[in-house]
Amino acid sequence: MQEKHLFEYAVIRVVPRVEREEFINVGIIVYCKKQKYLKARFSLIDAKLQVFCSQTDCAELREYLAVIENICLGNATTGGPIAKLDMSTRFRWITATRSTVVQSSKVHPGLTDDLDHTLDRLHEQLVL
Repeated sequence: MQEKHLFEYAVIRVVPRVEREEFINVGIIVYCKKQKYLKARFSLIDAKLQVFCSQTDCAELREYLAVIENICLGNATTGGPIAKLDMSTRFRWITATRSTVVQSSKVHPGLTDDLDHTLDRLHEQLVL
């Protein structure tokens, strides 16, 4: 039997009008210190965002989400200086509370024996 690992996750959200506090879930980020695992998965559905807020620039949002993905991967070339930090610090930076168009939920814990499957499951349940 495989060992269960403690992991943390947060939902990445787009908040087109921050003052209204309305959001659409667009991604999941999963972190497991013990397994040295930090990955994000995104699904940005342009039509859904345009109905929600017609002024949303989907191309620009894709760029922001790509930077988050590169930070997770530790890719300093496209993730900037934050991507050079250790994995735990990168996760905490991405999930820090902020009042911008791209935000994260609070961090939630869980146990799993398959981090990739858990990332897929959370993405399907909370984003799609």
